Amino acid sequence: MHYSVLLLRSVLFQTLFSFGIVFFGILVVVAGPFRSRQGRWKIARAWGGYNVAILRLTCGIRHRIEGVENLPEPPFIILSKHQSAWETVTFPALFPPIVYVLKKSLKYIPFFGWALWVTQQIFIDRDQKMEAMRRLRKECRRAVDDGFCMVIFPEGTRVAYGEVGEFKRGGIAIAAATKAPLVPVAHNAGTLWGPNAFLKRPGEITVRIGKPIASTGLDRKGRGELPGKVAQEIESLMQGL
Repeated sequence: MHYSVLLLRSVLFQTLFSFGIVFFGILVVVAGPFRSRQGRWKIARAWGGYNVAILRLTCGIRHRIEGVENLPEPPFIILSKHQSAWETVTFPALFPPIVYVLKKSLKYIPFFGWALWVTQQIFIDRDQKMEAMRRLRKECRRAVDDGFCMVIFPEGTRVAYGEVGEFKRGGIAIAAATKAPLVPVAHNAGTLWGPNAFLKRPGEITVRIGKPIASTGLDRKGRGELPGKVAQEIESLMQGL
């Protein structure tokens, strides 16, 4: 597809996406005091569905999901590849109620950050590692107790399609602290929407859900066989995508 067409379609998506952030951000902030955590989540899920729709209409990006039958009963921990913003803005529409672990600075973005705060996403200060880990354990347990699934990107940051980042044991240790099953998720969103890329190419994204893994075999510092097992399972799901 010609560059100018891709640019036009990407600009149109970004315009509608920005509108959605403002609209749904205001909606969830206004409705927040009158709704439960689950009720506020329904607005976040509608935002995810809106993003899926405008991606299809403006950029021609569709998706299909393989392995839905592998999902256990919530709550569970999603350990996913992180290749672009696609999984961040669409996962709310694809999975049961979820909570993300996010860097603290996102909380201060107008509308978007306010909505994240109202929907009780978990923020961490990466400069305060000990305090961040303590807070993470507490907040993750609370989210799971409320029936929410957690989304953790074990590579820690966005990694381009075809590359493998270092799987951090800290995030997996936090997940394991909840005692909830771990669900490996792979996808190829980076082939159409790369890390920090503005242009988005049309096509179909495949999401693969693996079989759940018991969250056992770790000490408090994340040492054990589980991180390697998770990394191996996720990368095996990536084969052929």
